Amino acid sequence: MTVIFSWLVYGRYVLNSTPTWVEQVSLLLVVLIGFLGAAIGIHKKTHLGVSYFRDRMPRFLQIFFDLVTHLMLIIFGYVMMIYSYKLAVFKWTTQIPLIHIPEGLRAVPIMICGALILLFSIGHILNYKNKPINNKNSE
Repeated sequence: MTVIFSWLVYGRYVLNSTPTWVEQVSLLLVVLIGFLGAAIGIHKKTHLGVSYFRDRMPRFLQIFFDLVTHLMLIIFGYVMMIYSYKLAVFKWTTQIPLIHIPEGLRAVPIMICGALILLFSIGHILNYKNKPINNKNSE
């Protein structure tokens, strides 16, 4: 993004010819960076969450709430993956103006993010079989 916005500034103020494709490419990159960041947040367990009440529960309830959270994330990731795939297929024949690539390409990062959220949440659930229930400092 820094490179293409640098080109935008250079083109506008030095060449006196604004590159019009920069806005469309930056929109694609923002979607890619944002959704991949969300998936990585699920993987690293740094996504937004309110854990105040969960942290004050007994260990078995903490694990239960974590498992319920990851089950909901699996459903969310699945729905996100399937419907963004349908959107990509639906919009694939339309072209993005100025850069002439398929409009459906905008939904591909969302589809990848949904698949990653699904996989990372399954991984977190499978990881609980190795954790003792009664140890408060196991994480």
